[in-house]
Formats: sequence, C-alpha cells, structure tokens
Amino acid sequence: MKGIILAGGTGSRLWPITRGVSKQLLPVYDKPMIHYPLATLMAAGLREILVITTPEDSPSFSRLLGDGSDLGMTLAYAVQARPEGLAQAFLIAEEFLAGDQAALILGDNLFIGQEFDAQFAAALEGFTGGAEIYLKAVPDPERFGVATIGADGAVQSVVEKPTDPASNLAVTGLYTFGADVVNVAGQLPRSDRNELEITDVNAHYLHRGLLRYMVIPESVQWIDTGTPDSLVAASLAIQQHTRDQESEIGYVEIAAFRRGYLSRDGFLRIAERTPSDVYAARLRLAAKGKASWPRLVERWSSERTDK
Repeated sequence: MKGIILAGGTGSRLWPITRGVSKQLLPVYDKPMIHYPLATLMAAGLREILVITTPEDSPSFSRLLGDGSDLGMTLAYAVQARPEGLAQAFLIAEEFLAGDQAALILGDNLFIGQEFDAQFAAALEGFTGGAEIYLKAVPDPERFGVATIGADGAVQSVVEKPTDPASNLAVTGLYTFGADVVNVAGQLPRSDRNELEITDVNAHYLHRGLLRYMVIPESVQWIDTGTPDSLVAASLAIQQHTRDQESEIGYVEIAAFRRGYLSRDGFLRIAERTPSDVYAARLRLAAKGKASWPRLVERWSSERTDK
C-alpha cells in the first residue's frame, strides 16, 4: 500500500494568511502542518508517499521534506493544477500507485490521541480491498459528509453535508482504497460543482457492498485545520500533548525510527544536526525507548472489530 497526502487548494478560509504560503506549510505549534498527516501515514507503516500540491507550492514542500531518504523512505511530488475534487488525487497519482492500494489523507487533517497511529496501522494490516472510511462523532455533522450505520452494523449511506443529518458520524479526511480506485475515479461523472467527489467514490464501494468503516474513539481528537479558529485549536491541542513526554505526534523522525525505517544511530545523527535544542532533545528522549510499537499494533488488531 502507498500513501497520498492531498495538500493543494487555495486555503481561502485562511485568507490572507494563505496568500503567500500554502496552508499545509503553516505552523501547528512547533511543526509544519504537513508533518502531522505525513507522520500518521508513516506510523501506519507506509514507506512510499506522494504529496500532491499546487504548481506554485511544490518547490516549498520539496525543500521542506526532501525525497524522504533521510527518513529511510520515499517521498514523491505531483501537482494539481486546479482543485477539481478530492477524487482527482487518484488520477494524478495513477503512475505513482502503479496498481497498489492507497491510503489518502488530507493535508489539513490532524488526528490527536496517544494511540491513534497504532489503531490506524492495525486497520491497514487488516485491509483486504474495497474501501474503508474513518468516522468521528461530532456535534455539527451538517458541516461534513455523514455516514449512517444500519442495525446490521454495515454502512447504509454516506451523504455530503446533509441539512438534516441522520447520524453524528462525520467522514474524516482519511480513506483507504483498493487497487481499483484509479479506475473508479476515472469513471466518475462530474458533480454540479464540476468536480470529482470523494463521496461518489465511497458511494461506488457502498453499492458494491465493499465499504467498511472504523469509528475513531472519543479519546482521539480530530481537527480540520482549515479555519483560523481550528488552526489555533490545533496548536493548543498539540502543545498540551507535546508537554506530555509520552506524546510523539507529528514527529516524522520519530515515526521513521519507531517503524524501523531508521537505525538508532541514524536517528541520533538527525538529532545531532537539528538546530533546535528543544526539538533535538525530544528526539534523543525517543531514542531511549518506549512501549514496543509492534505490541501496540498487535493489541489494537486483536481489539478491532471489522465493520
């Protein structure tokens, strides 16, 4: 499986901040926003990741993240000339995916919780094809795509921004799809907005009985950082979690180390050349060890109930 981070768009809700910089390069507490979705995919075991952004912003992302070799992985880049729907990401990524399964995360979506990465990794390990969406109970579901679950425990419907939501389960900006998703996206009709809608991709798998789901636990905070208020809320949440020395959210170097992409010596070399004393100290602390990552994934795999 390969990963895709969709980091394009105009960032209009954050204007004029985004007039001169991509939204996904803005700081969320002590790290660029893009680090958080990248770390989520890395911690789940993905080692080949494509970042899709605008032609103007692509050089900035490449300068920040490089080719991934410092982290023992591969990062590639592609451009979305115009924002024409989330599902367009699969057409842009066709050559990169080369027939592999795909995990797509939106570049402004943060999942904040001590063990979410292990939960997501367990979900990927159990993924056998079709599609899987990741749902979160929210107080304002009318702002999002909303899923309804039937008495049989299966997804009944997914509706985009309903005026009268049938449930409070929002579809987050994290998705997993089988190897046929490029063909599915290529056959979609354009919506009234002249876009290729991710909701229509999900509907395709739903109608085939191949749409699964995972409900994100209450202990995990999901933040779409697309507005000034949510951007501040995300920074405050990350600050709180970072002060707890057990939290490793958004540290791409630590994600690479935990997953075995980096040796301990390689990881410590990164810490040695890190200009920030505080950041370097956090990396050195991680090198001293923590609960076994495979054991965390194994635990969530055993507790997970496939839907």
